[in-house]
Amino acid sequence: MLTVRHAVPMSASPMKIYPIITIPDPVLRKEAASVERVDDDLRRLMDDMLGTMYDAPGVGLAAPQVGILRRVIVMDAARDEDPPDPLIMANPEIVNLSDEMRVHEEGCLSIPDHTAEVERPAKARVAFLDREGKRQELELEGIWSTIVQHEIDHLNGILFIDYLSRLKRNMIVKKFTKAKRIDAM
Repeated sequence: MLTVRHAVPMSASPMKIYPIITIPDPVLRKEAASVERVDDDLRRLMDDMLGTMYDAPGVGLAAPQVGILRRVIVMDAARDEDPPDPLIMANPEIVNLSDEMRVHEEGCLSIPDHTAEVERPAKARVAFLDREGKRQELELEGIWSTIVQHEIDHLNGILFIDYLSRLKRNMIVKKFTKAKRIDAM
């Protein structure tokens, strides 16, 4: 497990809580654009995303989930009784995945009230730009590895339900599509 605490200074401006986009919104299937540079505007987005994730509550959030097609993710696997341990990444990319696999019951803020067991590599080495724009590399394992892979998938237009059988995936999407039609009436 990752043991390093990630001190994340928050901006002084008031935090914005974004609405979280849910399926079948097509923005969730689009690939996010790379971040050109980490500046104050991007740091504000990172802080707002972190606030939105905590407010939801969730353990990870990708910018496309709030309608912003930029390669930014925020994560925090700390449990309720633990102090916050946020990790923020711009342009995250997986450098290496372990051969060892692990199964985890995944959920998603963009697919509320649905979870499924998904098998992913137990460890992931990830390169990214930190909140200050410095290139970093971390090896994550356990729940941190699962979260980072899940969030990077979002940046590539992939959802955790894509790892399920076509029948299960279609049933979930159909339920959300029907609910959106009813809400639109």
